[in-house]
Amino acid sequence: MLRRRSSKFRLATLAVVALLPGLLKRPLYRRLFGYRIGRRVSLGFSLIDAAECEIADDVRVGHLNAFVGVGKLWVGDHAHIGHLNVIRGGDEVSIGRYAEILRMNEINSIPDPLVVNPIDPRFSLGDGAIVTAGHKIDFTDRVSIGRRSILGGRNSSLWTHNRQRTRPVEIGELTYVGSEIRVAPGGVIPSRCIVGIGSVVTGRIEGEHQLIAGVPARAVKPLSEEDRFLVEHKTRPDLPDDI
Repeated sequence: MLRRRSSKFRLATLAVVALLPGLLKRPLYRRLFGYRIGRRVSLGFSLIDAAECEIADDVRVGHLNAFVGVGKLWVGDHAHIGHLNVIRGGDEVSIGRYAEILRMNEINSIPDPLVVNPIDPRFSLGDGAIVTAGHKIDFTDRVSIGRRSILGGRNSSLWTHNRQRTRPVEIGELTYVGSEIRVAPGGVIPSRCIVGIGSVVTGRIEGEHQLIAGVPARAVKPLSEEDRFLVEHKTRPDLPDDI
């Protein structure tokens, strides 16, 4: 387990570095903190605090984001972090190639939780996947969002802890999750599905190419050919064919 808490001096130093121009910021991150920063990386006025950090080529990080107390932070090439996002705690945060976290999202892991089961505090956002705006994700236990899936709209919540017990949450590949969705601990959404607005996922749902809806959520009907095209359509026009 990597160190997840930082001293006040370290945080103050990182805050000062965050305010500097990119030409100064990147070499200071490398020399003072051992971060590995790729080529053509654009870093806005954002706090990046991780025990280990690797940011690949052509990544864009906007302003007023806060990465705080992360064990290992890995950001794949051409990923985009927008504005006003908070990503806090956990052993590992992995943001895949061409993935996007847009704005005002809270992605948190409770430090040193009181639990009765083993935990795996890791957040994984797959290649080409998108988290849009205003979502809350708890990864006190593992949360994984698959390749080219979209947590769309606003105000959805994914959480992994319930009192002293945790269970991981999983969203498969090429799945669209609409606004104001709730995914409880242990929730599993399959690949190539659409989850309707306001659904509450309380356990494992089986079967691809389904419309999922309801409280509690269930597969209500197969996707039409038009809907299948939409979920499999590229999330970004610049995505390479291997994503």
